[in-house]
Order: sequence, then structure tokens, then C-alpha cells
Amino acid sequence: MRNSANYTSAAIPAKNGGGVSYDGRSVTINGQHRILFSGSIHYPRSTPQMWPSLISKAKEGGLDVIQTYVFWNLHEPRQGQFDFSGRADIVRFIKEIHAQGLYVTLRIGPFIESEWTYGGLPFWLHDVPGIVFRSDNQPFKDHMQKFAAKIVSMMKSENLYASQGGPIILSQIENEYQTIESDFGDKGPSYVRWAAAMAVRLQTGVPWLMCKQDDAPDPVINTCNGYRCGQTFKGPNSPNKPSVWTENWTSFLQVYGNETKKRSAQDIAFHVALFIAKNGSYVNYYMYHGGTNFGRTAAAFVTTSYYDEAPIDEYGLIRQPKWGHLKELHATIKSCSQTLLTAVQQTFSLGQHQKAYVFQGKSKECTAFLVNRNRTHAARVKFQNTSYILPRWSVSILPDCKSVAFNTAKLRVQRNTRSMILSQKLNSTDKWKEYKETIPEFDNTSIRADTLLDHLNMTKDTSDYLWYTFRSSLNTSNARSMLNVHSHGHVLYAYVNGVHQGNNTILHLPSVSIQDSGRLNKLQHLLFQSVNI
Repeated sequence: MRNSANYTSAAIPAKNGGGVSYDGRSVTINGQHRILFSGSIHYPRSTPQMWPSLISKAKEGGLDVIQTYVFWNLHEPRQGQFDFSGRADIVRFIKEIHAQGLYVTLRIGPFIESEWTYGGLPFWLHDVPGIVFRSDNQPFKDHMQKFAAKIVSMMKSENLYASQGGPIILSQIENEYQTIESDFGDKGPSYVRWAAAMAVRLQTGVPWLMCKQDDAPDPVINTCNGYRCGQTFKGPNSPNKPSVWTENWTSFLQVYGNETKKRSAQDIAFHVALFIAKNGSYVNYYMYHGGTNFGRTAAAFVTTSYYDEAPIDEYGLIRQPKWGHLKELHATIKSCSQTLLTAVQQTFSLGQHQKAYVFQGKSKECTAFLVNRNRTHAARVKFQNTSYILPRWSVSILPDCKSVAFNTAKLRVQRNTRSMILSQKLNSTDKWKEYKETIPEFDNTSIRADTLLDHLNMTKDTSDYLWYTFRSSLNTSNARSMLNVHSHGHVLYAYVNGVHQGNNTILHLPSVSIQDSGRLNKLQHLLFQSVNI
């Protein structure tokens, strides 16, 4: 049982009456506790022409907040040369959100993962002397702080923080660092402390987050990412921090060669309702609109289409029943949000797999969540002298503790389908061009080494392809030979005397093994093609 009236708070300085702070129950905006529903829409994964419609559909779907990463390598592809135009116009994107009356959570990172090439880090960092990424390493910290400060300064200059009357209510530093923190030994925790302190010193006037970071130092809020944060989240690491879910995955990233992973609207709604029942107050859908990985922006093996199964699909079309079912969930929870934010929460067992989460206010206002965790069978339960049927794996929401207004397993939204029509016919082959890549010959190569050189060091990210060539002669026709190549690259193809011999691709450490005296005994020319995806 928790009494929200006893929560301690962490105040954030405010200007122009736009104060954002938090306590153990929720984020507060202008002094008001809020339950916030958020959706991830990444500005570079759609076009500026799409932004108004995407934001409008998110608002209509019951969202309060749009969440986005900041993409460092998009904005600073070459050191000191910045681009904030077109799809990279983050200020225009945030101003459009503000114009439509929604808030923003700005995830500065600057490492973001997000299935984006190099996790958002610009390639030129690779060549900074002595650098170690995401560690208590001075060269990395210097560049990270410089970029974070630039973004914060840009937001301040446009009055975009809530402390200035703008829409940005939360910011995030780093991203899921805890998953690798132990790999850096003592430099991992010290880096976390530095990153948090550095972010706070930027004085944005709004709270900072660290996702999947149980040791996030005060006043930074530790948050949850995943499918089931209502079940898996250990909770805030301090009693004065709210429960925040920064990534509720609406499907999953799609990898070339793998089947599409789908997640039902009912399952998403179940876990959102459970999280709110357990005093959660901020839920973000990752993604609400996935969009498109244009150019070479996708991470290794990730498809061009990104989270197409989100409530708004790749093309900006509403996907039903996911969009509509979640809209109904949001409306139901908002109808009783005042009770949820101010009342005392109690829990009662209703059966082996059934539980009631009840919020009882001092003025007799009451809201209940009746949960059935049985995945195969419905259950009949009695709550406050009334009998209820709970469908399998569902949450029933009773805003007045009497009538069921919403059940997560019951769809009241009609499914839709998407069809493609021909919009343009390319009937002229005159505009198509093809070329044949020149295969290198050993005598004409300018770089020689006794090992396979690192792809990125060689290409400096100018090409996804690199040829290696090797020449050798065997003195006997009777010898049995074996060729083994093991690589930590993405894709590797092997050719002997111009004939393809083997390759390995897609989510494996590429390797090529050849054991055949007929092919190797008269070896003259061996070629490898490395492909960096």
C-alpha cells in the first residue's frame, strides 16, 4: 500500500510558469500530477511533410507526449560540420509537436542504439586518438559533452524547454548502458555518475532520465524498457522518483531473412494497464510510428522498413485494431486519473491467478483494476459483493469500482487491411543503368598486409564493400589443404580462381571453410569480399 500524499518530491526550477518536477507518484506539470501516454516518432525516419499528420494521429489516439532520439551522426556527419535541414530539422519537428498541443521527451543519448547505424555515434569518433566509447574516457566524454551541450543550447535558444514555456518536459542521457556497464569495470559506474552530473549541469529546467539504468544517480530518474515492465520493472531506485516506462515495444525490429514478429493490441494493453495499476504514471510506445530507415541509416541486418507493425505504420496509416484499442485504453485511464494519482492503492487476491488493484480516495472515489494472469482460462471472481467474468490474460478497468469500462482482451475496434496500388509505372529502360564492379588483381593492389585488415579502418565508412585478394602457389598436386577464414564482420564471400566457394551471412559471425584438394592444390588467386551492413 502506498499513499501518494506522503511522496517526497524533486523540484525543477521553472520560468514563465512552465514548471516540470516529479515525486514518487508522477511527473508534475505546472504543479499538477499527470498520467502521461507517449509515443516514439523519430523525425529522420519520416519526411517533414508527414510530421503534421503523424502528430495529429498520435494526439487523436490519446497521446500526451511525443518521444524522439537525437541522431548525432545525422547532425554531425563530419566533425564540426552540422546539418539540421530537411529530415534532420529537429527544431521544426518539435515546434510542430508544440503547435498541436503535445509535449516532448527528448532522448539526447548521444548513444541511442535505435537500430541506427553505429547507434547514432558519428564515424569520425572512431579516429579520435585514445578514445574508448561509452566509458570514463576523457576523449569520449569531451566529445559527448560538447554535442549534448550544443543540442541543449539549440533547444534553449528556441525556447523549447517547458521551463521556458516550450513542450520539452523530459530529457534522457545515455541509453540502456546497464546492459554493458560491467564490461568497463570501474570505469562503467564512474561514467554513469559523470554522465548524470554532466546532464544536470546543462540546466534544462526539466528532469533527466536514464533508461534501463538501476543505478541512475539522483536526481536522474531510472526507467524501464521492454515488453512487460508491469511485471519486470524493479521500480524507481528512490522513493521520490516516479515509475516511468520509456520503451513499450509495440512489435520488434525486423531483420532481413527473419519472420516478422508481431505483438497483439490485447497484449500491449494488458501490460500498460498492469503498469498503471502498479502506480506507473508514464508509458511510451516504442514505436508509435516506426517509419523508414533511409539511405544507409539502418543498423546491421535491420530492414529499411522500421516497426511497420506500430499503431501508425511505415507510411503514416493507422493500423487497426492496435491504434483504436489503445485509444480506448487511454481514454478509460484518463477518466479516472485523478483518483489514481491521489488515492491510496491496495491489493487484494481474487484467486490463484487473479488480483485486484484498488485505489480508494478519501471522498469515497474508487477505481479498480481486476487482473487475470491465467493465459488459458477465464475466471469468475467476486469483488465488492459483485461477480465479474475476467477473460484469460486480461485486465478489467472499473473507473468507479462497479462497472467495467474497458477490458484489455476485448476488441471493440474493427481490423483494417492495407493494400498497395500502382502509382507510377516505370516503363522506360533507358533511364536504368548498370555497371560491373572491377575485381582487383593482386599485382595492382597498393595496400599489403599479412592479415585481414579492419573493414571500417580501411573504408572510413565511405563504402559498405571491401575486397581482399590473396595469391599463393602449392608445390605439389597431392597435398590436401584447408582454408579457414574467421571474421567478426557482417558478411564475407570467398572466391578461388574467380569461382565462388562459400559465404556466411545474416546474424552469424561470418566464416568460410574450404577443404577440397581439387580446388586448392592449384590455387592461384583467392578473393574475399567483405560487406559491412
